[in-house]
Amino acid sequence: MTATPAPSLRVGNASGFYGDRLSAAHEMLTEGPVDVLTGDYLAELTMAILGRDQLADPSRGYARTFLKQMRECLAIIMERRVRVVTNAGGLNPRGLADKLTELADSLGFEPRIACVTGDDLLDRAEEFNLGTPLTANAYLGAFGIARCLDAGADIVVTGRVTDASLAVGPAVSHFGWTRDDLDALAGATAAGHVIECGTQATGGNYALTGELAGRSLDHPGFPIAEISADGSSVITKHTGSGGAVTVGTVTAQLVYEIAGARYPGPDVTTRLDTVRLTQEGDDRVRISGVTGEDPPPDLKVGLTGISGFRNEVEFLLTGLDARAKADLAERQLRAALARNRPGDLSFEFTPAPDPHGDTQDAATARLRVVARDHDPSVIGRRFGAAAVELALGSYAGFHITAPPRDARPDGVTVTHALVPSTEVEHTVITPDGDLESVPPPERTRELTEVPEPPLPEPLPEGPTRSAPIGLVLGARSGDKGADANVGVWAASDEGWRWLAHTLTVDALREILPETADLRITRHLLPSLRAANFWIEGLLAPGTARREGLDPQAKGLGEWLRARRVRIPESLLPQTAPSETPLPEEGP
Repeated sequence: MTATPAPSLRVGNASGFYGDRLSAAHEMLTEGPVDVLTGDYLAELTMAILGRDQLADPSRGYARTFLKQMRECLAIIMERRVRVVTNAGGLNPRGLADKLTELADSLGFEPRIACVTGDDLLDRAEEFNLGTPLTANAYLGAFGIARCLDAGADIVVTGRVTDASLAVGPAVSHFGWTRDDLDALAGATAAGHVIECGTQATGGNYALTGELAGRSLDHPGFPIAEISADGSSVITKHTGSGGAVTVGTVTAQLVYEIAGARYPGPDVTTRLDTVRLTQEGDDRVRISGVTGEDPPPDLKVGLTGISGFRNEVEFLLTGLDARAKADLAERQLRAALARNRPGDLSFEFTPAPDPHGDTQDAATARLRVVARDHDPSVIGRRFGAAAVELALGSYAGFHITAPPRDARPDGVTVTHALVPSTEVEHTVITPDGDLESVPPPERTRELTEVPEPPLPEPLPEGPTRSAPIGLVLGARSGDKGADANVGVWAASDEGWRWLAHTLTVDALREILPETADLRITRHLLPSLRAANFWIEGLLAPGTARREGLDPQAKGLGEWLRARRVRIPESLLPQTAPSETPLPEEGP
């Protein structure tokens, strides 16, 4: 007798970061059916935020907004028997589980709650030569989550697990996969990677907006992965919710924050160069054909630290002689701080829109002063007080934007290390309070780069013109510690042929001058008509970009798309979208 295959598992994600739409969990539960509700809260910088929370109060260290969502949603979850899996536990999953139990008791519910722990390696930092970080957390996998669900958990709270594991764990439990089911694990990992960042899979942050004409992006719905027993899946969203799910939106997420064709994880290495995408209908994209390999022997450990402290003051300079007024304020403030000089002091002058303007605001220039130091007392309130004390003896019309305030952490360093998976105590606390150890994979494989695939046939020669790359290619970019990635894709086979031959590493260095002296690796993904560029050190502490407006490289891809190159006229739109007028012929 042939066993009936398990039905597909409908996994909906309701959070892509700590601070995402608070109403998303309720929307996901009420706008349509889901079997599992997941929530991803742990961006790399979030770990440092939670670490600072714990310095102030050791009982914290988790995403407190999750409790607000559960207060609103727990009745629906229990009534409909939806299972919840979240990494909102952050640095303190047991603490969040306890708070969740208190909340449930107050509402008259008794959900079975389980925890996944063992990722926190801060107390073992010296043992593993990790330095003196603020936080140190290994990225655990899906099998601890699966064990919690097998033990009857209604809600699973984890610390640091890979983002995709939130979806893979429920699939492992539902379908009974083992560590030998590498292709299924890889397929589910691809699906988990697509939905982990919430509405980025449904049209949010999407570059090629012309493809989504007629679809409302005012309030995009959150994504759902319908995972099948073989690991294939369909990415979709609730009917009637905003946004769109297309091959393009799914491609954009697949190439986000990856290093290459091999996507390593604690349970499986997913071959992104084997992913096949098919538009099966409105808002339904199938992911199939994904191949998995044994995972690497080491787990990635995310390390965060506070890079120092900062404070700032802004002088407002109205009317005539603004530059001279700014020079006077700078000399006076430097003199006032001479005995207690900050480690770094920068002055940035912004001219007034019109010194003779019809409004005072239009006639006001600004002098922004930023002080940095490793000692917060050096640039605390007395730094601001030094500026205030100039008030009656400085330039005409002296005023500043805000009173003195305390120094704040200047930023966060994010680095990574590797620790053997056999040395990490992946532990489950079942709903009944039992502690169980989750063994590491028995088979592992060292991670190596995939050889570059053959290039497609080049486009035939023809007329070209100077135009922004973004008229032909989409892009999405992001950060991994000090490194950045830019994933670039074409919507057509012809565009892919042009991309593969034209957008080389050397071309990228020329197009993006900030990358000229950095190591760049290009990985081609022909099945996605995409290329991924891994740029090492672009976001390293002390670099101009880390200090600049985009320290996480979120806008790097859009800068690339705005750059002009010679593009075959056959690829350019006959009539450019109104929001992106086709530029005039350039050099």
